[in-house]
Amino acid sequence: MILKDILYKVTINAVVGSTSIAINKIEFDSRQIKTNDVFVAISGTITDGHKYIEKVIEDGATAIVCEVLPEIFEDGVTYIEVANSNQALAFMAANYYAHPSENLKLVGVTGTNGKTTVTSLLYQLFKKAGYKVGLLSTVKIMVDNTTFKATHTTPDSLTINKYLKLMNDEGVEFCFMEVSSHGIHQSRTEGLKFAGGIFTNLSHDHLDYHETFAKYRDVKKTFFDQLPKDAFALSNIDDKNGLVMLQNTKAKKYTYALKNYADYRAQILENDFSGLLLKLNDNELWTRLIGSFNAYNILAIYGTAELLGLDKVEILR
Repeated sequence: MILKDILYKVTINAVVGSTSIAINKIEFDSRQIKTNDVFVAISGTITDGHKYIEKVIEDGATAIVCEVLPEIFEDGVTYIEVANSNQALAFMAANYYAHPSENLKLVGVTGTNGKTTVTSLLYQLFKKAGYKVGLLSTVKIMVDNTTFKATHTTPDSLTINKYLKLMNDEGVEFCFMEVSSHGIHQSRTEGLKFAGGIFTNLSHDHLDYHETFAKYRDVKKTFFDQLPKDAFALSNIDDKNGLVMLQNTKAKKYTYALKNYADYRAQILENDFSGLLLKLNDNELWTRLIGSFNAYNILAIYGTAELLGLDKVEILR
């Protein structure tokens, strides 16, 4: 692949050298560099990739993408200064793997709680409805029937696009993905085309990373702000931040709730240790899941399945 082809949409400040060179693969881990690789130097929370530029060139890297250019340039190496290395990596990964998110319906689930349950149950629902389905969750990654180990709630953008490409190869039609605040803040979801986004709820977690609740909330909101207009945004409006998520989105807006009027509404008729009996948009539904929090999860799952075109009776079954 030619370097300039994988730089599409990347915000570039300066270039030293040629972008018409052939490259092997993209890496942001200096330990994985081989001959003709591109190294993306990321200023991480633990270490700064800019410190390893000299080492990766010795190991064979022929292109360096960084936020700060080194003082000395090596002959035969192309240097690209970018505004944001995380964002650059995300666009480069999407370009390298030929934009796999555009070939399936990708739905992102964000919020403090419920992400794993909602994505996992959506995966199961669509599998039982007869579709080929993908899952990117905290617990595991599924490419239809094949299981891979998960290492982060939202993997790095190279890993995301690699698995989405595998899903393309396997004919997967739908993919459900946990989207963490860390992942959004670090631009891991940039360059992906989402068919929809779901907001579950927000509580005072992860403030060690985001510093204030307002920053944490606003990071979540940027995910919905970036959804395309042909996508849907489904939000829990019983959470006081539910409507905030929908304020500036271009996507079609939908809501769910137990306590407020919403597009998807449920009433808990029975709630005990054996399960829940719900009245969901005028249909009674029994589930072995317990607790009001699972009533919200079921509402999010039902709404998403309907918005993705499944038959209402089939969803309930």
